[in-house]
Amino acid sequence: MKEVERAFDLTLAFPQWQGSGRHLNLSRGAEATATVCARFAPIVTVPLSELGGSAFRINKWNAIFDQFCKACEILSTHAPKRLLTAGGDCACDIASIAYLRRLYPDLTVVWIDAHADATTPERAKNGNFHSMPVTALMGHAPEAMDQRIRIPLDPMRFFYWGVRSDNESDRAFWGRSVPVLEDCSRLSGPVHIHLDLDVLEPSEFPYLAYPEPNGMSVHATLSLIEQVARYSSIVGLTITEFAPATEDDAERGAKVIECVCKAAHRK
Repeated sequence: MKEVERAFDLTLAFPQWQGSGRHLNLSRGAEATATVCARFAPIVTVPLSELGGSAFRINKWNAIFDQFCKACEILSTHAPKRLLTAGGDCACDIASIAYLRRLYPDLTVVWIDAHADATTPERAKNGNFHSMPVTALMGHAPEAMDQRIRIPLDPMRFFYWGVRSDNESDRAFWGRSVPVLEDCSRLSGPVHIHLDLDVLEPSEFPYLAYPEPNGMSVHATLSLIEQVARYSSIVGLTITEFAPATEDDAERGAKVIECVCKAAHRK
């Protein structure tokens, strides 16, 4: 596939798997995602950590925090204005959003995901960090990470789309006011899109570690991203949780990922 017009300054390949409780096939998916995203911006890869151990009730915390710090260093060095991130599990987006939040104080985040990802270490039942990135970005990360995030994400500039599976911990964090994106025309300024591919209907896109029934169609998801691009400036896009079981599945799923990247650039 030929290189397309570049809509982003940098692709951050972040193959983190340690935040997921079902990490089988995530490495294959992260590699396939990075291959696609590299056609849209120069690529730099976050090296995986060999550290072991858990802390703060978070599984594999030492490796996760080590990788987060490495990602922060890469972003500081390359200083992209528009960032494409190829995950990995959902928690890889913490470094990307924290960086963009410092760059754009009025950043809005659109979280496209089947899951709310808003639990906390204290409330989490399984200790998997990919269920905690939203709360981490809003000031509930372990102290060392929180200090590097520096500026918590503004809940008034955060919106979900496609969530259909939350838990008691997610509801406890948001209470009754879960912020749902209902009208893209109300968006303005810089926007970061987080896309967990499990938002998609698994009968249409089955390459998932955490499939949830009654998902969004690929067409509807691409249309949403195009609308966000029409009404605002997409400065960040992160694609996560691609878990193809075979190389053929990776190739099929990669075609959808290419369409996602193109939709974010479409006006």
